[in-house]
Amino acid sequence: MIQFSDVSLMRGSKVLLQQANATVYPGHKAGLIGANGCGKSSLFALIKGELHTEQGDFNIPKNWTIVAVAQETPAVERSALDYVIDGDTQYRKLQAQLVEAEQAHNGEKIAHLHGLLEHVGAYDIDARAATILAGLGFANDVMKNPVSAFSGGWRMRLNLAQALLCHSDLLLLDEPTNHLDLDAVIWLEKWLQRYTGTLMLISHDKSFLDSTVNEIISVEQQQLISYTGNYDAYEKQRAERLRLQSLQYAKQQDQIAHLESFINRFGAKASKAKQAQSRVKQLAKMETLLPVMAASEFSFAFFTPPKLPNPLIKMEQVKVGYGETVILEKLHLNLVPGSRIGLLGKNGAGKSTLIKLLAGEKSPMEGIYETSAGLRIGYFAQHQLEFLRGDDSAMAHIQRLDKKATEQSLRDYLGGFGFRGDNALSKVAPMSGGEKARLVLALTVYQKPNLLLLDEPTNHLDLDMRHALNMALQGFEGAMVLVSHDRFLLTSVCDDFYLVDSKQVQPFDGDLDDYKAWILKGDKAAEASTTKSNVKPDRKNTKRLEAEFRQATKPLRKSIEQFEKSMADAHKKLQKFEQQLSDTNIYSAENKVQLKQILSEQATIKSSLEETEMAWLDAQEHLEIKQQQFALESGE
Repeated sequence: MIQFSDVSLMRGSKVLLQQANATVYPGHKAGLIGANGCGKSSLFALIKGELHTEQGDFNIPKNWTIVAVAQETPAVERSALDYVIDGDTQYRKLQAQLVEAEQAHNGEKIAHLHGLLEHVGAYDIDARAATILAGLGFANDVMKNPVSAFSGGWRMRLNLAQALLCHSDLLLLDEPTNHLDLDAVIWLEKWLQRYTGTLMLISHDKSFLDSTVNEIISVEQQQLISYTGNYDAYEKQRAERLRLQSLQYAKQQDQIAHLESFINRFGAKASKAKQAQSRVKQLAKMETLLPVMAASEFSFAFFTPPKLPNPLIKMEQVKVGYGETVILEKLHLNLVPGSRIGLLGKNGAGKSTLIKLLAGEKSPMEGIYETSAGLRIGYFAQHQLEFLRGDDSAMAHIQRLDKKATEQSLRDYLGGFGFRGDNALSKVAPMSGGEKARLVLALTVYQKPNLLLLDEPTNHLDLDMRHALNMALQGFEGAMVLVSHDRFLLTSVCDDFYLVDSKQVQPFDGDLDDYKAWILKGDKAAEASTTKSNVKPDRKNTKRLEAEFRQATKPLRKSIEQFEKSMADAHKKLQKFEQQLSDTNIYSAENKVQLKQILSEQATIKSSLEETEMAWLDAQEHLEIKQQQFALESGE
């Protein structure tokens, strides 16, 4: 197990931990949370041996293999697939030793190395690497492209793929979702659920934490406080602790008012029923959860826009792309005050292209595209962080927007975004990614937009700032279009979802659970959500429905049986190969051709077996979903 006993840790002159204690048991999945700069990444550095404690003891099993995501990716000419496999240094080392043994015709060493390679999963490593890359959004035809051809964000995905491929007893992931879109986040979430080692995860994504960890370690006031369960359980436990210390209701009542306002306006409308129900659930939790955020240093709200023209933007039969390449076509979309749209879609489908079109960074190739005279756009995207002036302060940036404002009023405003005292006058250049993101948000809000375009706004933001942004968006009066992998934010602030797929942008009939199912199954369109009947069917009708269900799922159940038969046959063949490879004579020079043939056939069978197992798992999940839907529809 991993044990921190009375640990004190410093970075430079800053005390991060003071006599902190925590234990992580083997096989547990722990989420490490806390404000930016509290010491989470430094704790990872301690675990990796890059830092040492000032005092106290830190213990970890000496024989554990620790794997973390590399922070830098050299612009090498190795293919993406080979680069990911290079991350498994143990495999590459054994591979090189095998070449030397074969050149020396050392049969005994060859046999030994083949056993070791078998143990590290060498014979299906290409297939495993390709599967991981596909899950993280790499198309098959780009896996052979050199690493140097990829942008920074995609190189970080390559580093993540390296870490996932390697065998590990302890996997350290520091904000792994920052460079991923929602599809890749959903895939990674599923992968981590099946991971059998010990996981320590730094993340500010509530939904991701809820689905992947079974304990939370929170850095609070230089201490490590452990909570049992996922993030939702942590919120309830910590809220109760804070409730016993103090009750701060003023802020709570204001935030509850945001939710009640939405429920009162839209609760009775069928088109908004699902979103209103989401707000009802939030409201039910609010009394319990808000004390967790009571001490947050972030608090801001959007100004009332000077004008709210209707519509803000109108487009008909619009086509947009890059050069001759069409990304989206036949766009028909009207944005009006109060529109709150979340964009869904697979990586590369065109979500960011649509945002850039709305922001004026792209021009339509054809079609009708009209904007109102009073349109004021507030656009947030990660690339805008690069346009901040490094030698200027947060105060200087905001003063350029409003030269008539007093310094005190601007200080008060920046304070809501965490820039207080000398921090408001500090240079931007040394700021962290989270601080720069907060400054860009502050500049966006100050311009009083009536159309908000948000492209992954929560990257680098900690949980407190995400909460403040969530609550501010609840009260925004203009139109909003949001792209985000943060499902909690999407569910909280969006009234409608649009699916960007096959060059089209269409309303999505479902919620994020429906979208997750669509992604995992590879469907071309989301299934319409089902509603449970209030009338219990009679016995005769139930039997009829059961017969229809058996007939409808007969091909699926038959496929499952075929997969199981194929897996049984593959295991028998692999046992035969293992018996042949256990004979030392097979490694002699005269049997080299036969050995290569056996190993080749063995690798082929293993690769085929893995594909069959994945297909079997997908078929089983598909059948389970259909069974659940049948239970809902039949009233069982």
